Amino acid sequence: MKPVVVLTAQYPAVVREILAGLCDFVEHPSEQGRSDDDMITILSEADAAITVLSDPLTRNVLEANPGLHMIANYAVGYNNVDLQAARELGVTVTNTPGVLTEATADLTMGLILAVMRRIVEGDREVRATGRCVWEPLHLLGSGLTGKRLGIIGMGRIGNAVATRAQAFEMEVIGVRRDESLDELLATSDIVTIHAPLTGQTHHMLNAATLRAMKRGAFLVNTARGPLVDETALCDALDDGHLAGAGLDVYEDEPSVSPRLIAMPNVVLLPHIGSATHETRNAMARIAATDVALFLRGLKPQNIIT
Repeated sequence: MKPVVVLTAQYPAVVREILAGLCDFVEHPSEQGRSDDDMITILSEADAAITVLSDPLTRNVLEANPGLHMIANYAVGYNNVDLQAARELGVTVTNTPGVLTEATADLTMGLILAVMRRIVEGDREVRATGRCVWEPLHLLGSGLTGKRLGIIGMGRIGNAVATRAQAFEMEVIGVRRDESLDELLATSDIVTIHAPLTGQTHHMLNAATLRAMKRGAFLVNTARGPLVDETALCDALDDGHLAGAGLDVYEDEPSVSPRLIAMPNVVLLPHIGSATHETRNAMARIAATDVALFLRGLKPQNIIT
């Protein structure tokens, strides 16, 4: 019998092309908010699986599926996987590094432009009124030239954002996620986050650190929602300490805070940082290639554990 590869979402066609003849497929439509019990059932036939970031791959799930030997996480991040449990149980875990950099950096700059130049507010107004009104003080925003951009997390994506910001003649200050944020927060006109979600970075932007930001600054997050305490963020936006925010990720995905939804100075996107044809196909190729190597008894290229 061929091994079974479970696909927990509908992936680009290249996945089936690469794995054709090596395995049988069991495909499940994408669903948000899957529980441990859902994942135990979904993975019950799996020898290997290609999973998405919203799939909880907890110790409970892994222990309940002893036939599962390999997980290819269709993401750079892997905070949805209990890596310690995977090591103990002998489950190989891979990710898709490197290919999301340009798309996510592009989207970060798009969010910066959208929130500072009030692009979404303007679009909303024109659609609602059917009119284009020019007035000297209408929908005034903030220009990017000469503004200081603070980048938290100077990995691939953070550096790609810095390159783009310099093309807009912005001043860039960047820190690694384990360095002091004091100067960056106090002096930056825009702060953008590009750190992984770990126990140390959870709520790295909280009531205290958000208040340490320059008054009237903007916050952009295209990394992971729980890096930011959303209640504290809403408070800082409500009382005017922060001028606005651009968010692609949320603390309790797939749910989005009603307070954020009600704010006209917040631009909200549905976690589309890597959502280009080029990037999603590249992610699929990486994940499927690693599964194919594993099924052939070879070492996958992007092993986390």
